[in-house]
Amino acid sequence: MSLPDLKDYTLQELVGFAESLGLSAFRGRQIFSWLYRPGITDFSQMTDLSLKVRQQLAENATFSRLVPAVKENSVDGTSKYGFQLADKKYIESVLIPDEDRLTLCISSQVGCAMGCLFCKTATMGLQRNLTPAEIVNQVGAVIEDIRCAIKPEFEQGNRLINNIVFMGMGEPLANLDNVVKAINILTDQRGYNFSERRITVSTCGLVPRIAELGERTNVNLAISLHAIDDETRDRIMPVNKTFSIARLLQACRDFPLAKRRRIMFEYILIDGLNDAPRHAKKLAALLRNIRCKINLLPFNEVEGIAFKEPKEESTAQFQKILRDAGYTVIVRSSRGADISAACGQLADKLVDD
Repeated sequence: MSLPDLKDYTLQELVGFAESLGLSAFRGRQIFSWLYRPGITDFSQMTDLSLKVRQQLAENATFSRLVPAVKENSVDGTSKYGFQLADKKYIESVLIPDEDRLTLCISSQVGCAMGCLFCKTATMGLQRNLTPAEIVNQVGAVIEDIRCAIKPEFEQGNRLINNIVFMGMGEPLANLDNVVKAINILTDQRGYNFSERRITVSTCGLVPRIAELGERTNVNLAISLHAIDDETRDRIMPVNKTFSIARLLQACRDFPLAKRRRIMFEYILIDGLNDAPRHAKKLAALLRNIRCKINLLPFNEVEGIAFKEPKEESTAQFQKILRDAGYTVIVRSSRGADISAACGQLADKLVDD
């Protein structure tokens, strides 16, 4: 029987585990805080615990970490990490630099069951959900990698990673319990102490779980929309056959939003499919009365997927129409074009190798 991984536990759960060993709640909180300190890989390093307690922990539990199996660095500063899990499956995370921040995109599943036609991960199918530890360990591994590169800045208290987005491999809301646990750990003061305002969860449209996410967390919501009519969305995103655009947008209207917070709508521009001016005008009408911003994502061409990148003039015109309609619109240029940048591309390559 395998030992429990303490990084699968929230603070409250870890306190309960400690108490089951006859330890105090205080000791449980101590242990939890040790798990997320940089460079901690063994119970023996938890030096304010007695030797007896450390031995007891080693006999009854373990705690995992991830080390990149491969890291690809782009000329634009983007870094893609491929991680091999204990069962030899692969996932990936992407660190994206902007002028004033670092955003880490993390995975929530091995593969994905949603079948979106524009996504490389979809070709893998769903293999399994990630555990809370496997989700959180992506963040820890990247922080450790950055810390090793710029240790003085880290020791001065630099946050290093500013934002976390659940936009990597998998559909986060299909693994909601583990995602919520991971968010609790990431935002705990004794964990990684991220603000929920700095965490975004993206979904392709699992409508009932959007409400549940809003009830259980206070993170930001992102919606992978990518089409303005059910016919097109049914074709490229099978989830739409169950949860139509109308149902999805109503769920967005019902989602609890704090003041000055907005839902992010992601819209992949695909040449000849959804990038015409009429699509932009319809999108502007659809999102009326939803407090939101729009990310336009020119499709990043990937081997094995037939869609084409939109023309620059089409992207510019699409953005202008939405801006003229009063929306905040950002065009997210392709990052890491010289590496395995598309979602699922690196993990798929590692499996093939």
